[in-house]
Amino acid sequence: MAKETLSIEETRDMMLAVADKIIEAEPILTDADRALGDGDHGVGMERGMTAVKEALAGNEFPSVGKVFMGVGMAMMSSMGGASGAVFGTLFRSGGKALKDAETLDGAGVATFWKEGSDNVMSRGGANPGDKTMVDALVPAAEKAAEATGSASEALAAAAAGAAAGRDASEDMIATMGRAKTLGEKSLGKPDAGCVSVAIIAETMSQFADS
Repeated sequence: MAKETLSIEETRDMMLAVADKIIEAEPILTDADRALGDGDHGVGMERGMTAVKEALAGNEFPSVGKVFMGVGMAMMSSMGGASGAVFGTLFRSGGKALKDAETLDGAGVATFWKEGSDNVMSRGGANPGDKTMVDALVPAAEKAAEATGSASEALAAAAAGAAAGRDASEDMIATMGRAKTLGEKSLGKPDAGCVSVAIIAETMSQFADS
């Protein structure tokens, strides 16, 4: 049943579901990164989401914003490197923007993706078209902002945007990150960060629609 809003506890459980899905997808993420980089993205995301599970499981939080901030801090402290910084920034900044909200509604979903996307671009320096996770984040934020209904509808819109961005990244030449040295050889393969963002967004949507 599609959810109009998610409670604090449901938001936490949603992120635990995301953690499980990313851990399960480690081989997919590793293969995606190996095609364009050194192949460590999957292991890094697995490590980060294992820390997320430890930070969230069995704990209570005062707001949905604090749940997302907890996710971000766990990823930053456990992953290290560029991926830890940018994925941690996504969740920390998105959560900070939600402040003390006790439920996650459609507008809150849009705020999460918009603030997360903007802060990742600010921190990492990438823009749309550079073939980085930004190419999934920006369309996720744009589609979530266009949704005018429930949390479930906004999360579904974000998931559709992220998936479209992941697919579009295949036709881009990397100009940022480790893959930029490949030049035109980076064509035809999706950015691994985009693959992760799409999995995160899709899992959030599936949870809210269950």
